[in-house]
Amino acid sequence: MGYDAVWDKRKEECGVFGIWALGQSEEAANFTYLGLHALQHRGQESAGLVSTDGHALHVHRGMGLVADIFTVDALAKLPGGAAIGHVRYSTAGHSSLKNAQPIAIQYAGGAVAVAHNGNLVNAGALRDDLERQGSIFQTTSDTEVMLHLMARARTGHRAGTTEHLVAAVREALVQVAGAYSVLFLSERALLGARDPMGFRPLVLGRMKGSYVLASETTALDLIEAEFIREVEPGEIVIVDGDGLRSERIDPAAARPARLGRCVFEHIYFARPDSVLFGRSVYEVRQDFGRQLAKDHPVPADVVIPVPDSGVPAAIGYAHQGGVPFAMGLVRSHYVGRTFIEPQQSIRHFGVKLKLNAVGPALKGKRVVVVDDSIVRGTTSRKIVKMVRAAGASEVHLRISSPPTAWPCYYGIDTPTRQELIASSHSVEEIARYVTADSLGYLSLDGLYAALGEERSGFCDACFSGDYLVEFGRNPGRSQLPLRLVGG
Repeated sequence: MGYDAVWDKRKEECGVFGIWALGQSEEAANFTYLGLHALQHRGQESAGLVSTDGHALHVHRGMGLVADIFTVDALAKLPGGAAIGHVRYSTAGHSSLKNAQPIAIQYAGGAVAVAHNGNLVNAGALRDDLERQGSIFQTTSDTEVMLHLMARARTGHRAGTTEHLVAAVREALVQVAGAYSVLFLSERALLGARDPMGFRPLVLGRMKGSYVLASETTALDLIEAEFIREVEPGEIVIVDGDGLRSERIDPAAARPARLGRCVFEHIYFARPDSVLFGRSVYEVRQDFGRQLAKDHPVPADVVIPVPDSGVPAAIGYAHQGGVPFAMGLVRSHYVGRTFIEPQQSIRHFGVKLKLNAVGPALKGKRVVVVDDSIVRGTTSRKIVKMVRAAGASEVHLRISSPPTAWPCYYGIDTPTRQELIASSHSVEEIARYVTADSLGYLSLDGLYAALGEERSGFCDACFSGDYLVEFGRNPGRSQLPLRLVGG
């Protein structure tokens, strides 16, 4: 546990990137490296890249950040015109090199690599069944379950062909439940698929004659690829030598009554320069701040964000309330996830390593601090005390999302329900704990009013406890009963 452990934020999930330019370019690995760099915010524990020259798969994975893992020498050993890549924060499976993705295997159907963003809620049950039938797993990641299901597929197509890969992927995906935006790469094709509820994002782009798949549009922007559209929930996109085509994962299945797009992507996870679910993330976060100011106004002299994710919402709050905006907290961008092991005597410096107050912007002023969420409350408490110690006469905390009271099982790393402060404390009690003069959350109704969308298009289980996909068995993060809605 390094200093990052005392920074009380929900952990990013993962990011995926893929490009098919076989026969047109030999720089797929370089483009994938750039795409992963643009997605680094989605996972900072490990990264990996698999390329193909049409004859074999070439693999490089490592622990740490993209720029450290993919040196010039490493990229030189990843030839070919097609590749997929992955950045990871562990949500299922331990943080170790063996769980780094993409996972590449050779089986009777040929060589294939997979990169997965999300979490399969029935992976444990499927894994138990597969092991009873003789499967031997090399990782503790739920993603490997897909590969074992593919290996057992009887497709009727010749091994190594695009048709065999598509059929094997389809047979695997109809058996899994939960969240997946997933890429598959063989020597013959690149596939991208998104679960029927659409929990995690996946976009399709074009770069000259090449096709690109990525978790966010910011990855397309970096390599100057044109955004085409989102991959639809329940869709599988196939790219090979014959071009691009699309199919349903399960053509016989009825479309779900509602979608499960993760609303927290708009609140925190996605980069503000991305376009997500048809909306600019930056504009949506500003709208959250405006709505928050309508719902929870307070006489103040200055509005400051908790950087970086709180900045757009704080701008919106300041504009709506007619209060000056200032960067009253400065963030250090040079503290990574792996730092020295802190001793108890200096553990309290953890937040100060990342943030420091700007005294002249705060001294003698009534300050509104805008953040995206409160998890355990420990970081919020330290930030409020920091602002007050810098001379603020009042500190009012405003949160641009509803109270986080339930854990996520669909690809976000959250504490147990018992550890979430909003699961057992009222807003007034949380305000007292974090030592704020007042505390205001964006309501669930206010969230969707600002978003301009119906709640039926999103998953908000972390706020409401309304889980959209039934679990085969309790995933283990909470022993409290789950409320299941939708279909």
